[in-house]
Amino acid sequence: MPKQLLRYAFDDQAFRGFRATQIQVKLTTSNWERQRYFALRQRVFSDEQQLLSQEQDAEDFRATAIVALASNCGMTDDVVGAVRIFQRADPDYPDLWFGGRLCVAKEYRGHRQIGKALINTAVSRAKQLGCQHFHAFVQRQNVRYFSSLHWSEMGDLSIAGLPHKRMRADLSAYPLASMAPPMLAETLEEPA
Repeated sequence: MPKQLLRYAFDDQAFRGFRATQIQVKLTTSNWERQRYFALRQRVFSDEQQLLSQEQDAEDFRATAIVALASNCGMTDDVVGAVRIFQRADPDYPDLWFGGRLCVAKEYRGHRQIGKALINTAVSRAKQLGCQHFHAFVQRQNVRYFSSLHWSEMGDLSIAGLPHKRMRADLSAYPLASMAPPMLAETLEEPA
């Protein structure tokens, strides 16, 4: 009987990065979530896109931070998506709210519709807080995506030398948020 050679099959394709299957979108309630929220924004807008050298601004002092958390086996692993909402006074738009700094970690883009979930939560939460108009400054390459989510264009502008569109959400397409407003004690809670 001839001696059989062992053969191993190798796939030349590179392994894909691991992505958690459980994603939760929520308001930030702990310091570690807020730290990872800012770290993700820095990674996307400053390091990756080189859009802003100093990514944080004055709006962060009054903004509500919303995150997408990746979990494995019931344990939260990391912040993989982020957006913020804040109210802005404008005589032309009473009860105007803005969404901004929407980002998803590179390895999670296109995974489980994280961007859509963040936008839905942002607009719905603002509605719960009395929003009558919800706007955002959207990078040109993302205008089609926002249009597919019931947003319309309002005008052109430049931010950090890049073309953006001011867009507004059709509030009738977004339900009221079912989440309770965070308690102040929850917002200041230290991680265990």
